[in-house]
Amino acid sequence: MITTGGNVAMNQEHAQQKTTIVLFSGELDKAIAAFIIANGAAAYDHEVTIFFTFWGLNMLRKDELVRRKKGLLEKAFGWMMPRGPQKLALSKMNFAGLGPRMIKHVMKRHNALSLPQLIELAREQGIKLIACTMSMDLLGLQQEELIDGLEYAGVAAYLGEASQGKVNLFI
Repeated sequence: MITTGGNVAMNQEHAQQKTTIVLFSGELDKAIAAFIIANGAAAYDHEVTIFFTFWGLNMLRKDELVRRKKGLLEKAFGWMMPRGPQKLALSKMNFAGLGPRMIKHVMKRHNALSLPQLIELAREQGIKLIACTMSMDLLGLQQEELIDGLEYAGVAAYLGEASQGKVNLFI
């Protein structure tokens, strides 16, 4: 810490930058963009947190069906929502599922990492992946249905992270 004239200021050269992302969208292109930004920020030594809420939680779902006791409404949400990053639609030009296949093909041709690879890279870089517990409750999702290695918290935890962030994004 540097103090000048009674004011306290962080020494920017020594303070680690913080980036937070709220991932609200469950669309493939937006998820890819969020993880590219997150991984890029981590590569620049930012402490990065991605807070997954509502439809963004779908990319954290396990590919396989996890049987859990649920009410009818929770079961309906489970049937309607995509299960995992491989099942996400595009925000534009989805074309009944053809769009995601096209973008995945183009990404592979250009040696770009796929969304599952970007998620794995994020984990390797120590990016915090936080699932919103309130959204999980509303959508009828349970921890056993989501991939391993996540943190679970509410909006207060995100706000604590974001209040210290230099970069805060909502995708």
